[in-house]
Amino acid sequence: MAELVYVDNSNVFIEGKRVKAVESGLAMNIYDAMNNRILDNSYKIDFGRLHYFIAGDDRTKIKRCMLFGSRPPPNDSLWDIARKAGFQVIVEDRNIANKEKKIDTGIVAAMIKDAYTIADRAADTITLVAGDADFVPSVRPLVEDGFRVEVVFWDHAAKELRECCSKFISLNPILNHLAY
Repeated sequence: MAELVYVDNSNVFIEGKRVKAVESGLAMNIYDAMNNRILDNSYKIDFGRLHYFIAGDDRTKIKRCMLFGSRPPPNDSLWDIARKAGFQVIVEDRNIANKEKKIDTGIVAAMIKDAYTIADRAADTITLVAGDADFVPSVRPLVEDGFRVEVVFWDHAAKELRECCSKFISLNPILNHLAY
């Protein structure tokens, strides 16, 4: 049994700041935080703890562990920290309007390719750390084809994604444990 892990950095990070804003009393609830763009910008994720939560302490179980995100400023050590925690880091440049692009499709491409080339559908688990409904068209057919696909995210992950995966695991109970 092995794991293949795919993390959408900005998705888990930004939404974690929203969950923290609710916990800190900056927003009434998660929908208030989302609708009014309320974030607790003091919240940062410890990638070592995230990696450990997803994969445990036996690194031999990991076939692939990928973290996808946008290129940070040159003085940002985020990606070095993530690499040291065990992630293969995939960084994409932002577009001309400074918008993140290619991240979701990069995750989907890697996840689908790995499912049909290196995963053992009878024994391995594909873990997606992201929560938006854009992933439903890739998760649903993988589950239908007999792959175990777990979604790990905050409680407000898209309902359709939570329903189509094999198992949903909430990060909310470990919000403060994941803090850097």
